[in-house]
Amino acid sequence: MSQSKIIKQSFKVSFDFNLIFTSKLFETNNNILVDLLNSPSVTKTKALVVADKGVTKAHPRLKETIVNYFKHHKTSLTLCGSILEIPGGEQAKNNESFITSILESINDFGIDRHSYVIAIGGGAALDAVGYAAAIAHRGVRLIRVPTTVLSQNDSGIGVKNGINYFGKKNFVGSFAVPYAVINDDTFLSTLHDRDWRSGISEAIKVSLIKDYEFFQWIENHVDTLNHRDRDTMNELIYRCADLHMKHIQNSGDPFEQGSSRPLDFGHWAAHKLEQLSNYEVRHGEAVAIGIAIDSTYSHFKGYLSKSELNRILDCTIALGFSISHDRINDTEIINGLEEFREHLGGQLTIMLLKSLGTGFEVHEMDRYTVLKSIAYLSEYHNKKLAI
Repeated sequence: MSQSKIIKQSFKVSFDFNLIFTSKLFETNNNILVDLLNSPSVTKTKALVVADKGVTKAHPRLKETIVNYFKHHKTSLTLCGSILEIPGGEQAKNNESFITSILESINDFGIDRHSYVIAIGGGAALDAVGYAAAIAHRGVRLIRVPTTVLSQNDSGIGVKNGINYFGKKNFVGSFAVPYAVINDDTFLSTLHDRDWRSGISEAIKVSLIKDYEFFQWIENHVDTLNHRDRDTMNELIYRCADLHMKHIQNSGDPFEQGSSRPLDFGHWAAHKLEQLSNYEVRHGEAVAIGIAIDSTYSHFKGYLSKSELNRILDCTIALGFSISHDRINDTEIINGLEEFREHLGGQLTIMLLKSLGTGFEVHEMDRYTVLKSIAYLSEYHNKKLAI
């Protein structure tokens, strides 16, 4: 037998991108986008714009404003064709035909690695467009313009893209670093109350596992958040996004090769509830319930005090979230643990709470205590409603 030979390969690649905060991104006197797209290597930069239909409906002048922006900057920018629209929400991720339509446009307009795809929409639409951009030419430059609270403070600012497959959330996807992310707060003004509220759950999540002072801040600003104060929401989005981005930068595992997912606190149950409700429950609403379950579980296991648990549940309810749902009483929710383990790969790893602002990981959850936690939350929520 001949001797085996091995050539070992090892290299590092540095990634960086900016998260930019602005207002009225597509007004002609706002130069953020044109400055970002200008390139010394090409005379005119091409861009394909893909927009969430829910956003264009809520902002009837948006398409006209974008077209005027590119016309105003026509010496350096080219808008490729008409603005391509796809549905928002999970519909964008449940139907491959939308991915195909994006890929066809990328092909038809010759979008290459020095061109841009600009994705405008909520988290699900950004996931779908990001996935198409990542697989075209093995990756074309993507600029995300998140339009919901949840996408501006969490889902739109990371490095993940994906679509649903086999009835499983984000079964197909990619890790691809965006060229830039631009948060425009004017998009928040037309959000339905459910969507305004939904993204707050991700701020609760990251504060509970990483930053007690931020959780206190959320508690103290419940009223202004409920009254849709834009400055308060901008502060919440900024602080939440900052914590998420620092975790991605400092975790040592930005592409999730291991099984640890601290930022998925509350998500194993949330993903399953979304599926069981046929996605009637929004992601952020499901995350709020998932956080409540894992926090209650932490209490019943002796890690979290009763007063700390009550603060979490009371803050969540005060913000307008439910902490219980009829479908989650179904024992099928337990199947979410195995599906989550499969999604992570390898060992099941669940984030629990040791105290407010301090998370820690476990590798198993017992069925009895999970169901006990769900039953407790149903009773707790009903008592609060009766007051």
